[in-house]
Amino acid sequence: MKKKVAFYTLGCKLNFSETSTIARGFQKEGFERVDFSDTADMYVINTCSVTENADKRFKTIVKQAQKANSEAFVAAIGCYAQLKPEELVAVDGVDLVLGATEKFNITEYVNDLFDQPATDRGNGVVHACEIEEADFYVGSYAIGDRTRAFLKVQDGCDYKCTYCTIPLARGISRSDTLQNVLKNAAEIAAQGIKEIVLTGVNIGDYGKGEFGNKKHEHTFFELVKALDKVEGIHRLRISSIEPNLLRNETIDFVAESASFVPHFHIPLQSGSDTILKAMRRRYLTDLYVDRVNRIKTTMPHACIGVDVIVGFPGETDEHFLQTYHFLNELDISYLHVFTYSERDNTLAATMADEVPKNVRSKRSKMLRALSVKKRRAFYESQLGTERTVLFEGENKEGYIHGFTENYIKVKAPWNPSLVNTLHTVLLSEIGEDGLVRISPVPKTIET
Repeated sequence: MKKKVAFYTLGCKLNFSETSTIARGFQKEGFERVDFSDTADMYVINTCSVTENADKRFKTIVKQAQKANSEAFVAAIGCYAQLKPEELVAVDGVDLVLGATEKFNITEYVNDLFDQPATDRGNGVVHACEIEEADFYVGSYAIGDRTRAFLKVQDGCDYKCTYCTIPLARGISRSDTLQNVLKNAAEIAAQGIKEIVLTGVNIGDYGKGEFGNKKHEHTFFELVKALDKVEGIHRLRISSIEPNLLRNETIDFVAESASFVPHFHIPLQSGSDTILKAMRRRYLTDLYVDRVNRIKTTMPHACIGVDVIVGFPGETDEHFLQTYHFLNELDISYLHVFTYSERDNTLAATMADEVPKNVRSKRSKMLRALSVKKRRAFYESQLGTERTVLFEGENKEGYIHGFTENYIKVKAPWNPSLVNTLHTVLLSEIGEDGLVRISPVPKTIET
């Protein structure tokens, strides 16, 4: 009888791509993948440590696994496992903790777990390297979990932002070869998936070699041009990219591309140059404005998402209001708001002028409200236009949802034949739930 394995992924698209690749490794070893709520022999939790909340969720997820099967093994992998392995292995029920390099060899460690005597249960094991050893690249992509596929093209980061633990959790910046990225993209296309989202820690830094060197001959722009030629992929979406690495040539190419969609997610973090300098970001607000203006000039209908952090040490009311007004006046479409939380081994955690948590919370609520306003304004600007929608696979209270190429979420009455199909629709009105309603589908692009 096949052993069963279940996965739970916290955090970013990159984690999802790696979970999917690791799951395929389990299936090659004869395991059957099941849902995390089902009874399994092994539960694997891919962790994140970007925010404090992600850390806190870990214990709850372990309890969920134990509730599903108290006799099962539980493994923790990923960023939190690299940063704080001893904390995770001390959690009741955790049998195995694997860091940045070991997670891709998890099946080898798991076989040892199943071979051990029952009397040895309860003693968790840690395998975590020094992060300097995480200098090789493992390609990944996620398929089967959703309509879109997440394709990893880059890992690690050489930036030293004062608030961020990612370089400590994932190591130096390194990239996949162009040949392997194109091979993975072709494999995804062969599965009938219509959209690929490029992902990584700092994808604009694509081109550094497998061991963090500069020997790759290809830049991010050359990667974009090569992927544009892959047959069978209808949509390519660039995930989060640093403003200083988003070049004019890339923006201009996306504007003319038949497959790359007009959607950019560009981290800002603060609208105050003083705070940006304290964060050690590699740009100031003038450059950010220039990037947004370039996109909107070439693609007026483009969707632009923004990451922003509130409550960074030293952020005064004046600094925050600079950020608020900067974003309010900028032609952007939505915000991802993060409330600053102190992370061990970061420079920001040692800085003076800590912002009280109640102030952080108030500022976060103000920006989240601004995000609702911005998204609504963007949706309203697109009403009456025809857009192409890729429909998702879930029935939500009698409706099917989908996203346009410029990332507008639409809804229509549930129809299973629409799943994973592209349709040209007229965006007609915004419903009470904030989603866009569409007129009857006038033309089928792909069935």
